[in-house]
Amino acid sequence: MKKLAVVLVLLSLMNCSEKESEKVVIELPDDNPFNVALNESIDYENVSGKSIEAYVSYEMEKAVQIIKDIKSQSVPTLENTFIPFDEGYNKLSQANNNAFMLYWTSTDSITRAKGIEYSQKVDSLSTAMYSDKDLFKQFETFKTSEAYSKLDNRRQRFVDDIIDGFEQSGVNLSEDKLVEFKNLKAEITDLTSQYSTNMNTANSILTIDEAGAKGLPESLKDKYKTDKGTYEIPVQPSTNGPVMSNATNSDTRKAYQMLYSNRGADKNVEILNQLVEKRYQLAQLMGHASYADYNLVPKMAENPENIWKFVNDLVAESKEKAIQDIEVLKDARQRLDGISKDEILNPWDLSYYKNQILKSEYKVDSEKIREYLPMEACLSGMFELYQELLDVEFREIDNPSVWHEDVLAYDVFENNKLKGRFFLDLYPRPFKESWFYAVPLSTGKQMVEGYEVPVAMMLGNFTKGTDKLPSMITHGELSTLFHEFGHIMDAMSYEGEYSLQSDTKRDFVEAMSQIFENWIWDYDILSSFAKHYETGEVFPKELFDNMENAKNVSSGLSAQGSLRSCIYDMNLYNKYDPNTPLDTDQLWRDIDKQLGVMDWYIEGTHPQACWIHINTHPVYYYGYLWSEVYAQDMFTVFEKNGLRDTETGVKYRKLILANGSQRTVNEAVEEFLGRPMNNKAYIKSLGLE
Repeated sequence: MKKLAVVLVLLSLMNCSEKESEKVVIELPDDNPFNVALNESIDYENVSGKSIEAYVSYEMEKAVQIIKDIKSQSVPTLENTFIPFDEGYNKLSQANNNAFMLYWTSTDSITRAKGIEYSQKVDSLSTAMYSDKDLFKQFETFKTSEAYSKLDNRRQRFVDDIIDGFEQSGVNLSEDKLVEFKNLKAEITDLTSQYSTNMNTANSILTIDEAGAKGLPESLKDKYKTDKGTYEIPVQPSTNGPVMSNATNSDTRKAYQMLYSNRGADKNVEILNQLVEKRYQLAQLMGHASYADYNLVPKMAENPENIWKFVNDLVAESKEKAIQDIEVLKDARQRLDGISKDEILNPWDLSYYKNQILKSEYKVDSEKIREYLPMEACLSGMFELYQELLDVEFREIDNPSVWHEDVLAYDVFENNKLKGRFFLDLYPRPFKESWFYAVPLSTGKQMVEGYEVPVAMMLGNFTKGTDKLPSMITHGELSTLFHEFGHIMDAMSYEGEYSLQSDTKRDFVEAMSQIFENWIWDYDILSSFAKHYETGEVFPKELFDNMENAKNVSSGLSAQGSLRSCIYDMNLYNKYDPNTPLDTDQLWRDIDKQLGVMDWYIEGTHPQACWIHINTHPVYYYGYLWSEVYAQDMFTVFEKNGLRDTETGVKYRKLILANGSQRTVNEAVEEFLGRPMNNKAYIKSLGLE
């Protein structure tokens, strides 16, 4: 009730006339760690729950005052409506981003609690702002003016996108329906945070004896061995690959997968049911047949029909190879363990037998490859590449004020001019968000006192080093590192005038980082930093060639696995029928039957309870495949001009990464390519031959 009361007070102030309420003089205490000058780093080390409360409240009050000022304008102009709205929303977003980031990363329980509490308050205020009818009327008035018609294309897009955002937020609903819309939004926000908390605090442990640990990497065993001679392995992303790909004992693999796919399930299965229902209700309020229809309005895909066609075509394209992959894995199982090919292949066997094929037939051992990829060297090599390619410079900040001692901080420069700042929080710890993300903290924006540079942080959960061994990653994890850092560079590259033009279409955003995964498949680049952690031996060319030869192992199954997730996501949010109770476990079984490749679903598990995308990013998973079409096509320009060609890299940074929404995606991509885009490179990259 306290949270709601605070928001209601602010909303009442937002709707007061100037006569009813004098302009409030708002100040943030000088000693608040968030009170910093332009482009000065926040004093994260000294952030507390109280400082979050004061900071976010301050920014909310400022935003409310700005909205009041905009609504009081007798003649709306760009300068007295849209620009101040962008300024206010920019600061409000920064407060929200920082509060939520600390909820994900802080070691202090009070800070985490205040982080999510005040993030939710901002979310409620944001919903109210974007559905404020009087504010919207001011914006519409300007759009019908002669002044709007004289704006250049970029500024017209700025105006149009804000108006579209208001319409997507229910501003045209009747008053009673708008109240219902706001309540649903608040309930959805609360449920998503509950889901995330349940997933990230599951803290499941797999306890096994020596027989159960057979085949596991010695480094993993050393790290998690107990005084009793058993092994207590935390069930989290950083241990998933090593266990599922190496445990000789099938019971170990099954037990691990059961735990992994049940994180948070005791509460999150029901929470997901509520999320699907409430999102459907919200879409119905907005006049859409499904939540997917509603969600896709501002995206490139535009409607569910386009996604279903895209996904179904790929299902058909990859099915034959997937079925072949199953037979290859069964052959390996029979050869290694004497199990008849007539026996079904269990889902917890896929990674293991694929790994055995890689090791025995292709001489590719992920754990041996890991020895050539110590994290420190990978970061150094990646930084060197990105700096050379994009013509920027990273400077590590000495003794930064950060939220945990593991966090690293860097300033980004272009021609000795500060361009951005990023933080790296790479390793797991209790209560930290368990997946991999690039988290925006502030976007670029032109301010009166100068340009406010973007700030972002990379959240990872890579295996941390020990007293005996440094942190080392697999080639697959190196791909994740390059991918997420690609998002960081996307954030660092924005240099537009308006904060609200910093984001691109949601189903294109992955393309800008997926493209960078290609660089680690070039031997000259990989070998420039991949060296054995003990001997310094350069990554062997023969091993790299073996990896390339093995790229298509289980590629059909991999494609089908991704498509299976897309189909699940789309079924939840496009096929929901309130008259037919939704069984989210049965949905997995139904999809497996529909695909007709294998039974992926493991009875007794609930993977939908620990899948962040369907929680916080509904109708999103298709976007990874949709974006990949663009990523692979854009990569052809680098293949032609050279993977270290700075001129091409700068062109990519300026045209694609720096664009946000200032131009349409296809317009920017076509200029970069010098032609319309096509899917030829993408189809080739699937490895389905």
